[in-house]
Amino acid sequence: MKWNKETVSSGIAHNALAVGTYVKGNISAEEDFRIDGKLEGDIECTGKIIVGPQAEITGNIQCQNTDLMGLIVGNITIYETASLKSTARFTGEIAAKYIEIEAGAVFNGTCRMIS
Repeated sequence: MKWNKETVSSGIAHNALAVGTYVKGNISAEEDFRIDGKLEGDIECTGKIIVGPQAEITGNIQCQNTDLMGLIVGNITIYETASLKSTARFTGEIAAKYIEIEAGAVFNGTCRMIS
C-alpha cells in the first residue's frame, strides 16, 4: 500500500508568540508574525509583524509592515507602513516609509522617513 502525503494549507502562513510566553533571544521569520507574549531580543521579518495589546518587547524590529498595539522599547525599521494603534506604548526611533499614529498611542522618541 502506498501512502500519499497531501498538504492542506489555508494559503496564509503566519507565526505566533502567545500570551504567557517569554522568549529571550532574536527571532527571524520569513512570514507574518504575531506577538502577544514577552520578547527580549530583536525581530527580523520579511512580512508583517503584529504586536498585540498585551505584548511587551524590548529590542529592535525590522520588517515590511507593522501594527503596534503593545509595549515596545527599541528601534524599528519598517520598509512600508508602521501603524501605532491607540493602545501602543513606544519608546525609541522609528524609521519608516509611512507612519500612522492613532489618538491615544504613546510615542516617546524620534521618527525618520525612509524612501
